[in-house]
Amino acid sequence: MLHTVSEWLWWERMWLPEKVSWSDLEDSEGRVYAKACHLYAALPCALCLLLVRYLFERYLATPLADLWGVRDHVRLTAETNPVLEKHFCSQARVLSQADLRSLCKKTSWPERKVQVWFKRRRNQERPGLHKRFCEASWRCVFYLFAFVAGVLALYDKPWLYNLKEVWAGFPKQSMLPSQYYYYLLEMGFYLSLLLSLTFDVKRKDFKEQVTHHIATLTLLSFSWISNYIRIGTLVMACHDSADILLEGAKVFNYAKWQRTANTMFVVFTALFTLTRLVIFPFWLIHCTWVYPLEEFAPFFGYYFFNVMLLVLQILHLYWAVLIARMLLKLIFNKLEGDDRSDEEEDDSDSPKERNKKLRHINGSGARGRGANGH
Repeated sequence: MLHTVSEWLWWERMWLPEKVSWSDLEDSEGRVYAKACHLYAALPCALCLLLVRYLFERYLATPLADLWGVRDHVRLTAETNPVLEKHFCSQARVLSQADLRSLCKKTSWPERKVQVWFKRRRNQERPGLHKRFCEASWRCVFYLFAFVAGVLALYDKPWLYNLKEVWAGFPKQSMLPSQYYYYLLEMGFYLSLLLSLTFDVKRKDFKEQVTHHIATLTLLSFSWISNYIRIGTLVMACHDSADILLEGAKVFNYAKWQRTANTMFVVFTALFTLTRLVIFPFWLIHCTWVYPLEEFAPFFGYYFFNVMLLVLQILHLYWAVLIARMLLKLIFNKLEGDDRSDEEEDDSDSPKERNKKLRHINGSGARGRGANGH
């Protein structure tokens, strides 16, 4: 059974064009080819990156946040209530109207008090500004490092300037050391993001982020095994260039350097539009969709790789809408934070309740002064 599954999984027509077999990609005469076993190194790399991230956030990002005065907002703690806590943990964090009425009956609390309790309880679960600053700092530094690594791996390669060179001699293209380490770095990073999803800042596009990370890892793995390495390095460099500015804008926004953050965001929007909505679909996807047919007949890997690129492009369009909304806020109003972030809710008392408390405090104060003879 396992032998049959293995034969089907490594069926040559799935991964390689016609008249090409795995034996053609055996290392020989100084030529080294990508192997599936090389991908095992991605997991140790991911774990190392998680350790580096921990050290970076603790010993570099945290002191920088303190230096720039990045502080968490003071949060009001939800008072102890076993009935509401049980509902919050086991059923729903956002109340429907029916749940609200039911909990009001069980606790004998008014609706406003129950709503405020849930807002405060949800706020307790959200990461603070300090954590967001540290996470954005780490991603900004990584994307900068990865983009520089990509430039060093590509600047002297002919396929950077002539995309038809991507397919010259495919798939018998020898793997270069720079390509190996660049792939390993990127795969380790995206795998580390999947491993850290549970404690990273959770945003509104959480599902889209998971889809993006899985699609990216699938693309990188498939392109490695099928020797689509040249186009793979171009796709990675194209993505990293804009992400540097996005994370940098977040860092300065959390530090309240609004003018710098807004300027970086505008530049990011322009670069995102150029790389994700122009270069990626009209240059890179065109390169993988049209040029290969000049070299070989289409096969399963050809269709699979292009479909996964289209999945990424759909995500680019989704994020382009979010970015456009943020840009409109910046132009016509004031942009604060990341529109994808799960922001804290206003859990303060209503004006009526605040006035009632103030009257109570003032009344107590007046009685106290009267009792003391003042």
